[in-house]
Amino acid sequence: MNVIVSNEQQSQMANLDVDIIKSITGAYSSNELVEMFKNFFYSKMVLDVTAIKNYNNILEYKTLADGLDADKIIFYIPEGSSLCTPTFLAKLVTLGIYNFTTNIDGVKYLLKNSNTYNDVAHIQQMGGGVIEELQQPEPAQEQVEEQHAPAGGGFIAPAHHQVQVQQGNMARTIKVGVRNVTEHAGATSLIYMFKKELASVFGENNVVAVEINKNDFQFYNDKNMLSTTTNDVKTLIERYSGISVLLIDLNDYEDNSICDDVIYLLEPSTLKLNKLIRKNKNIFGKIKDKKIVFNQSLLTSKDVSELEYEAGIKSFFNLPPVNDRKKNEIVTELLAKIGLLQITQGGNGSGKIFGLFRR
Repeated sequence: MNVIVSNEQQSQMANLDVDIIKSITGAYSSNELVEMFKNFFYSKMVLDVTAIKNYNNILEYKTLADGLDADKIIFYIPEGSSLCTPTFLAKLVTLGIYNFTTNIDGVKYLLKNSNTYNDVAHIQQMGGGVIEELQQPEPAQEQVEEQHAPAGGGFIAPAHHQVQVQQGNMARTIKVGVRNVTEHAGATSLIYMFKKELASVFGENNVVAVEINKNDFQFYNDKNMLSTTTNDVKTLIERYSGISVLLIDLNDYEDNSICDDVIYLLEPSTLKLNKLIRKNKNIFGKIKDKKIVFNQSLLTSKDVSELEYEAGIKSFFNLPPVNDRKKNEIVTELLAKIGLLQITQGGNGSGKIFGLFRR
């Protein structure tokens, strides 16, 4: 059974078809809500944030996260409000609040599928940079030395109950490598499509692609697609340490430690697979625990299962041939599965970072 707390968005929340054990309407302080529900058993609480007095103040959310189980609360935020910014949402994530949305479809989804930190980590990263400290609302209160993680997990407050919230660009650069397993498996084109999609979210200058020991990127005429050599790659990576995402076409470079994650591309045609096995008969044993993407693949799900069984591997994603001149939803899905993007359920804009967040 669920709890509904509504105020200005009461009419929208009336469309929820859920079992309700308690429903209240009006504006309440966070302390009042905590006292009201801290000993009350419920499955989920749908909380219209306009029902929180002073709901623009992040400290009200800290009180809720400390006093209630944040995993059970779905924060319904008014679409287009001042709360719908990367900065404010990053603060929510830092507090251990992962379930928030700006639409009823998002509420319905989250009632059945709670977010984890991995589902919203990109929001915290998009708010990275300058550190802002949020003090306890009652600074005169005695400071508690023992620190606790807010309900929902994912963050432990530093000493003196200060919450650190990051704002600005990414907190750190995420480095993703792409490596061809079969010959000409499409790493260059895929990285180009990755870059276009990610740049539309993080900003053109916050996503850079690098290829090692090749010069194919020059044909894209993009100043943020660079070529380097084995000797210079680490220096180049260091130079771009402040951006959001660095994509690396590894080619023949063997050291995966320069990347946070590596995608292995395998074109699953009979010709390419047989050539691969003849060249290295033990290859599948070496990559079986890697993130293997069947690229330029025409395999059905049944074909994929058969190939996985025969080769003794498990594929990470099955990507069909795509047109690199346009946006491809399947590429967005792959980026989401890698963890570089989040996608919204429904809606038209791929660049939306609000609404429903899911992996």
